[in-house]
Amino acid sequence: MSSAPQKKPVVQPLTEPVASGPKVDPSPFDLPGRGRVAALCLHGLTGTPYEVRSLGEAISAAGIRAVGPALPGHNETPERLAATSYTDWLEAAREEFHRLREGCDSVFIVGMSMGGLLALALAEEEPVDALAVIGTPLVFRQPFAWLIPFAKHLWPMSPKSRGSDIRDPAARARHPGYRVMPLNSVHELQCLQRRVRPLLARITAPILVAHGMHDRTANPRDSVEIRDAVSSEIRESLLLAASGHVVTVDFDGPALAQAIPLVSLVASSRPANRAFHLSLPASPSNRAP
Repeated sequence: MSSAPQKKPVVQPLTEPVASGPKVDPSPFDLPGRGRVAALCLHGLTGTPYEVRSLGEAISAAGIRAVGPALPGHNETPERLAATSYTDWLEAAREEFHRLREGCDSVFIVGMSMGGLLALALAEEEPVDALAVIGTPLVFRQPFAWLIPFAKHLWPMSPKSRGSDIRDPAARARHPGYRVMPLNSVHELQCLQRRVRPLLARITAPILVAHGMHDRTANPRDSVEIRDAVSSEIRESLLLAASGHVVTVDFDGPALAQAIPLVSLVASSRPANRAFHLSLPASPSNRAP
C-alpha cells in the first residue's frame, strides 16, 4: 500500500540521546502492514513520534500498518509550538485519519497523553474502529493548573527541571523533546480537555485505556473515569505498576507494546457489555528495580 510523502520536520532543540542504549529517532514514521488495516499513532505534548514508535513497530510486526506523524509545532521549536492551538493538532490528526481511511478498511488510533485526548475527540466524530489511550489527562493534577491562562503571559516558557515523567533513568536521559514547556500550549491542552471530557459518553468504539501507576502528570484515576464514562461495549483497562507518565518508553513499555496490537482482536472476539482489566505478570521487563 503506497503512502503519501510527509514533509520533513525541522528538528531543533531536542534533548541529546545518551551515547549508549537504543537508537533515538524522533522523526515521523510509516511502517508497513500486510492488509488493509492501519493504526494512527499520536504522541504527547512537546513530545515526538519516538514516544509511540515502539508501539508502531509492534503493530507493524502484527501485520497492521502504523503511521506516526509529528503534530504541528513538534519536532520544530518551542516557539513554533507556542504559536499553535489544540485545533491545529486536532485538524492534523483528523487529516491523517482521513488519509488512512481512504486506503484502508479499518483504522485504529493509539494516543499517548495529549495524543490520547486527540484520539478520544476523533472517536466521537469519526468512524474509528478501535482506540487505545495511554496516560491521558482529563484534568491536570498540579494544584496551580488554574493559573496557567494567566501565568502564560508572565512566563511563556517553563523549564522542565526534572525532565520527562519517566521512571527508567536511562530512558529518561535519552528521551527527545523540548527542554521547556510553552505555557500557552499547556493552556491549549486544557481547552482540549474541556472539549473532550463531556464527549466521553458518546464514544462507542472498542477502547483500551492504559496508565502508569506512578504517573506524576496525569492522575491514574483519569483512566478509570475514561473507561467508565465511554459507552463502548468493549472496554479494556491496563494499569502498569512500574511506570510513570510516558509508559511507552518506561519500564512497562515492552509489555504495553505486546498489548496494543490486541486492540483489533479485542474488538472482534470479546463479549459485549463488560469492562476488562488486564494484569501483567511480575517480571524484570515490567517491574522497576
